[in-house]
Amino acid sequence: MSCDPAFLKEVQLFSLLDAQELEVLASQVEVRRFAARQRVHRRGDASVRALIIVSGTIQVTTIDKDNQIVILDTPAHGELVGLASMLAQTAHQTDATALEETECIEFDMHDLTVLLRELPDAGVDLMTTMARQFHATEELVRLRATRNPNTLIDEAETLGERVADLVASFGGSWTFIIIFSVVLSVYALINVELGRHAWDPYPFILLNLFLSMLAAVQAPIIMMSQNRQDKKDRLRSELDFDVNRRAHDEIQGVAHRINLLHDKIDDVNALLLAERGAQDRTRSS
Repeated sequence: MSCDPAFLKEVQLFSLLDAQELEVLASQVEVRRFAARQRVHRRGDASVRALIIVSGTIQVTTIDKDNQIVILDTPAHGELVGLASMLAQTAHQTDATALEETECIEFDMHDLTVLLRELPDAGVDLMTTMARQFHATEELVRLRATRNPNTLIDEAETLGERVADLVASFGGSWTFIIIFSVVLSVYALINVELGRHAWDPYPFILLNLFLSMLAAVQAPIIMMSQNRQDKKDRLRSELDFDVNRRAHDEIQGVAHRINLLHDKIDDVNALLLAERGAQDRTRSS
Protein backbone atom coordinates (compact mmCIF):
# COMPACT_ATOMS: atom_id res chain seq x y z
CA MET A 1 0.00 0.00 0.00
CA SER A 2 1.52 3.34 -1.09
CA CYS A 3 1.72 6.34 1.20
CA ASP A 4 0.05 9.75 1.12
CA PRO A 5 2.67 12.45 0.33
CA ALA A 6 1.13 14.73 2.97
CA PHE A 7 1.64 11.90 5.42
CA LEU A 8 5.37 11.82 4.58
CA LYS A 9 5.69 15.58 4.96
CA GLU A 10 5.03 15.22 8.72
CA VAL A 11 8.19 13.15 9.17
CA GLN A 12 11.31 15.17 9.99
CA LEU A 13 13.49 13.08 7.69
CA PHE A 14 11.29 13.93 4.68
CA SER A 15 10.25 17.46 5.64
CA LEU A 16 12.64 19.13 3.14
CA LEU A 17 11.43 17.16 0.13
CA ASP A 18 9.45 19.06 -2.48
CA ALA A 19 6.09 17.90 -3.80
CA GLN A 20 7.55 15.94 -6.73
CA GLU A 21 10.09 14.13 -4.57
CA LEU A 22 7.39 13.31 -2.05
CA GLU A 23 5.27 11.85 -4.83
CA VAL A 24 8.15 9.63 -5.96
CA LEU A 25 8.95 8.47 -2.44
CA ALA A 26 5.29 7.94 -1.53
CA SER A 27 4.86 5.57 -4.47
CA GLN A 28 7.72 3.39 -3.18
CA VAL A 29 7.30 3.22 0.59
CA GLU A 30 4.47 1.52 2.45
CA VAL A 31 2.49 2.37 5.57
CA ARG A 32 2.26 -0.21 8.34
CA ARG A 33 0.06 -0.04 11.39
CA PHE A 34 0.64 -1.91 14.64
CA ALA A 35 -1.84 -2.44 17.44
CA ALA A 36 -0.89 -1.83 21.07
CA ARG A 37 1.49 -4.51 22.40
CA GLN A 38 1.89 -5.99 18.91
CA ARG A 39 5.31 -7.40 18.07
CA VAL A 40 7.14 -5.35 15.42
CA HIS A 41 10.09 -7.72 15.03
CA ARG A 42 11.94 -10.40 17.00
CA ARG A 43 15.60 -11.13 17.52
CA GLY A 44 16.86 -13.26 14.65
CA ASP A 45 14.25 -12.10 12.14
CA ALA A 46 15.57 -11.17 8.71
CA SER A 47 15.98 -7.43 8.29
CA VAL A 48 15.31 -6.09 4.81
CA ARG A 49 13.23 -3.05 5.78
CA ALA A 50 13.35 -0.25 8.34
CA LEU A 51 10.57 1.78 9.91
CA ILE A 52 10.05 5.48 10.52
CA ILE A 53 7.50 6.19 13.24
CA VAL A 54 4.83 8.69 12.29
CA SER A 55 2.63 8.28 15.36
CA GLY A 56 2.79 6.12 18.47
CA THR A 57 5.76 4.62 20.32
CA ILE A 58 7.81 1.44 19.91
CA GLN A 59 9.91 -0.13 22.66
CA VAL A 60 13.19 -1.74 21.60
CA THR A 61 14.56 -4.32 24.05
CA THR A 62 17.14 -7.09 24.31
CA ILE A 63 18.05 -9.88 26.76
CA ASP A 64 21.35 -9.66 28.65
CA LYS A 65 23.47 -12.51 30.04
CA ASP A 66 21.47 -12.45 33.28
CA ASN A 67 18.29 -13.15 31.25
CA GLN A 68 17.01 -9.70 32.17
CA ILE A 69 15.05 -7.56 29.71
CA VAL A 70 17.00 -4.39 28.92
CA ILE A 71 15.19 -1.42 27.33
CA LEU A 72 17.51 0.02 24.68
CA ASP A 73 15.30 2.72 23.22
CA THR A 74 11.71 3.95 22.94
CA PRO A 75 11.61 5.76 19.57
CA ALA A 76 8.59 7.95 18.82
CA HIS A 77 7.52 10.38 16.06
CA GLY A 78 10.12 10.85 13.34
CA GLU A 79 12.58 8.28 14.70
CA LEU A 80 13.76 5.08 13.05
CA VAL A 81 13.56 1.41 14.01
CA GLY A 82 15.68 -1.34 12.46
CA LEU A 83 17.86 0.93 10.35
CA ALA A 84 21.21 -0.49 11.50
CA SER A 85 20.18 -4.10 10.78
CA MET A 86 18.86 -3.12 7.35
CA LEU A 87 22.04 -1.26 6.42
CA ALA A 88 24.25 -4.13 7.65
CA GLN A 89 21.97 -6.71 6.01
CA THR A 90 21.96 -8.76 9.22
CA ALA A 91 19.22 -10.27 11.33
CA HIS A 92 17.62 -8.14 14.04
CA GLN A 93 19.59 -8.13 17.30
CA THR A 94 16.70 -6.75 19.34
CA ASP A 95 12.98 -7.17 19.99
CA ALA A 96 10.60 -4.35 19.15
CA THR A 97 7.03 -4.00 20.43
CA ALA A 98 4.47 -1.27 19.85
CA LEU A 99 3.48 0.30 23.17
CA GLU A 100 0.36 1.81 21.65
CA GLU A 101 -1.35 2.02 18.29
CA THR A 102 1.50 2.98 15.98
CA GLU A 103 1.73 4.04 12.35
CA CYS A 104 5.04 3.64 10.55
CA ILE A 105 6.54 4.19 7.12
CA GLU A 106 8.34 1.08 5.89
CA PHE A 107 11.21 1.43 3.43
CA ASP A 108 14.12 -0.66 2.12
CA MET A 109 17.60 0.01 0.75
CA HIS A 110 16.29 0.89 -2.70
CA ASP A 111 13.90 3.49 -1.28
CA LEU A 112 16.71 4.92 0.85
CA THR A 113 19.02 5.13 -2.18
CA VAL A 114 16.39 7.03 -4.15
CA LEU A 115 15.87 9.40 -1.23
CA LEU A 116 19.57 10.17 -0.82
CA ARG A 117 20.00 10.61 -4.56
CA GLU A 118 17.16 13.13 -4.65
CA LEU A 119 18.02 14.84 -1.36
CA PRO A 120 21.57 14.21 -0.07
CA ASP A 121 20.91 16.39 3.00
CA ALA A 122 18.57 13.67 4.27
CA GLY A 123 21.70 11.64 5.06
CA VAL A 124 22.52 14.15 7.80
CA ASP A 125 19.17 13.43 9.48
CA LEU A 126 19.86 9.69 9.22
CA MET A 127 23.28 10.07 10.80
CA THR A 128 21.85 12.28 13.55
CA THR A 129 19.25 9.65 14.43
CA MET A 130 21.84 6.86 14.47
CA ALA A 131 24.19 8.98 16.59
CA ARG A 132 21.44 9.51 19.18
CA GLN A 133 20.76 5.78 19.31
CA PHE A 134 24.47 5.08 19.65
CA HIS A 135 24.90 7.51 22.54
CA ALA A 136 21.80 6.14 24.28
CA THR A 137 23.17 2.60 24.00
CA GLU A 138 26.61 3.75 25.16
CA GLU A 139 25.08 5.41 28.23
CA LEU A 140 23.07 2.27 28.99
CA VAL A 141 26.19 0.10 28.81
CA ARG A 142 28.08 2.52 31.05
CA LEU A 143 25.34 2.52 33.68
CA ARG A 144 24.98 -1.27 33.66
CA ALA A 145 28.74 -1.74 33.89
CA THR A 146 28.81 0.27 37.13
CA ARG A 147 25.69 -1.26 38.67
CA ASN A 148 25.69 -1.84 42.41
CA PRO A 149 24.39 -5.26 43.56
CA ASN A 150 22.86 -3.72 46.67
CA THR A 151 20.99 -1.21 44.52
CA LEU A 152 19.73 -3.94 42.19
CA ILE A 153 18.33 -5.97 45.07
CA ASP A 154 16.92 -2.93 46.86
CA GLU A 155 15.01 -1.95 43.72
CA ALA A 156 13.34 -5.38 43.58
CA GLU A 157 12.66 -5.85 47.30
CA THR A 158 9.10 -6.13 48.56
CA LEU A 159 7.47 -4.64 51.65
CA GLY A 160 7.76 -7.96 53.49
CA GLU A 161 11.49 -8.16 52.76
CA ARG A 162 12.03 -4.63 54.06
CA VAL A 163 10.13 -5.48 57.25
CA ALA A 164 12.22 -8.64 57.65
CA ASP A 165 15.43 -6.62 57.38
CA LEU A 166 14.21 -4.12 59.99
CA VAL A 167 13.17 -6.89 62.38
CA ALA A 168 16.48 -8.71 61.95
CA SER A 169 18.44 -5.48 62.39
CA PHE A 170 16.57 -4.50 65.55
CA GLY A 171 16.44 -8.02 66.97
CA GLY A 172 20.20 -8.41 66.70
CA SER A 173 21.10 -5.16 68.46
CA TRP A 174 22.01 -4.27 72.06
CA THR A 175 19.03 -1.92 72.09
CA PHE A 176 16.65 -4.86 71.71
CA ILE A 177 18.51 -6.92 74.32
CA ILE A 178 18.45 -4.12 76.90
CA ILE A 179 14.79 -3.19 76.29
CA PHE A 180 13.71 -6.85 76.33
CA SER A 181 15.64 -7.52 79.54
CA VAL A 182 14.06 -4.50 81.25
CA VAL A 183 10.56 -5.54 80.16
CA LEU A 184 11.04 -9.12 81.39
CA SER A 185 12.45 -7.93 84.72
CA VAL A 186 9.60 -5.47 85.28
CA TYR A 187 7.03 -8.10 84.29
CA ALA A 188 8.47 -10.68 86.69
CA LEU A 189 8.89 -8.14 89.52
CA ILE A 190 5.29 -6.91 89.27
CA ASN A 191 3.87 -10.44 89.32
CA VAL A 192 6.03 -11.39 92.30
CA GLU A 193 4.97 -8.30 94.25
CA LEU A 194 1.26 -8.89 93.54
CA GLY A 195 1.48 -12.38 95.03
CA ARG A 196 -1.92 -14.11 94.94
CA HIS A 197 -3.43 -11.30 92.85
CA ALA A 198 -0.86 -11.64 90.08
CA TRP A 199 -2.25 -12.33 86.59
CA ASP A 200 0.79 -14.53 85.82
CA PRO A 201 2.26 -15.91 89.05
CA TYR A 202 5.56 -17.73 89.23
CA PRO A 203 6.73 -19.66 87.16
CA PHE A 204 5.21 -17.17 84.68
CA ILE A 205 3.47 -19.62 82.35
CA LEU A 206 1.80 -16.84 80.33
CA LEU A 207 5.15 -15.11 79.85
CA ASN A 208 6.66 -18.39 78.61
CA LEU A 209 3.81 -18.70 76.12
CA PHE A 210 4.43 -15.18 74.81
CA LEU A 211 8.17 -15.82 74.54
CA SER A 212 7.57 -19.06 72.62
CA MET A 213 5.23 -17.28 70.22
CA LEU A 214 7.74 -14.47 69.76
CA ALA A 215 10.56 -16.91 69.03
CA ALA A 216 8.37 -18.88 66.57
CA VAL A 217 7.63 -15.69 64.60
CA GLN A 218 11.03 -14.02 64.91
CA ALA A 219 13.10 -17.00 63.74
CA PRO A 220 11.64 -17.29 60.19
CA ILE A 221 11.70 -13.51 59.78
CA ILE A 222 15.42 -13.46 60.63
CA MET A 223 15.96 -16.38 58.22
CA MET A 224 14.25 -14.35 55.48
CA SER A 225 16.68 -11.50 56.08
CA GLN A 226 19.63 -13.92 56.05
CA ASN A 227 18.44 -15.38 52.73
CA ARG A 228 18.35 -11.85 51.29
CA GLN A 229 21.90 -11.28 52.51
CA ASP A 230 22.97 -14.56 50.89
CA LYS A 231 21.36 -13.38 47.65
CA LYS A 232 23.31 -10.14 47.84
CA ASP A 233 26.55 -12.01 48.47
CA ARG A 234 25.87 -14.36 45.55
CA LEU A 235 25.10 -11.48 43.18
CA ARG A 236 28.18 -9.61 44.36
CA SER A 237 30.30 -12.72 43.72
CA GLU A 238 28.84 -13.12 40.23
CA LEU A 239 29.55 -9.48 39.40
CA ASP A 240 33.09 -9.80 40.76
CA PHE A 241 33.61 -12.90 38.61
CA ASP A 242 32.29 -11.06 35.56
CA VAL A 243 34.58 -8.09 36.22
CA ASN A 244 37.58 -10.40 36.75
CA ARG A 245 36.81 -12.26 33.53
CA ARG A 246 36.60 -9.01 31.57
CA ALA A 247 39.82 -7.79 33.17
CA HIS A 248 41.48 -11.09 32.23
CA ASP A 249 40.36 -10.69 28.61
CA GLU A 250 41.61 -7.08 28.55
CA ILE A 251 44.98 -8.10 30.02
CA GLN A 252 45.33 -10.82 27.41
CA GLY A 253 44.49 -8.31 24.69
CA VAL A 254 47.08 -5.84 26.01
CA ALA A 255 49.69 -8.60 26.24
CA HIS A 256 48.93 -9.61 22.65
CA ARG A 257 49.34 -6.02 21.46
CA ILE A 258 52.62 -5.69 23.37
CA ASN A 259 53.91 -8.86 21.69
CA LEU A 260 52.93 -7.45 18.31
CA LEU A 261 54.78 -4.22 19.13
CA HIS A 262 57.88 -6.23 20.09
CA ASP A 263 57.69 -8.08 16.77
CA LYS A 264 57.34 -4.80 14.87
CA ILE A 265 60.28 -3.29 16.76
CA ASP A 266 62.39 -6.35 15.97
CA ASP A 267 61.44 -6.05 12.29
CA VAL A 268 62.34 -2.36 12.25
CA ASN A 269 65.62 -3.10 14.03
CA ALA A 270 66.45 -5.81 11.49
CA LEU A 271 65.71 -3.40 8.62
CA LEU A 272 67.91 -0.72 10.18
CA LEU A 273 70.77 -3.20 10.65
CA ALA A 274 70.42 -4.41 7.08
CA GLU A 275 70.38 -0.83 5.76
CA ARG A 276 73.41 0.07 7.88
CA GLY A 277 75.28 -3.02 6.60
CA ALA A 278 74.49 -2.06 3.02
CA GLN A 279 75.77 1.49 3.64
CA ASP A 280 78.97 0.12 5.20
CA ARG A 281 79.55 -2.15 2.21
CA THR A 282 78.97 0.75 -0.15
CA ARG A 283 81.51 2.89 1.64
CA SER A 284 84.09 0.11 1.77
CA SER A 285 83.76 -0.49 -1.95
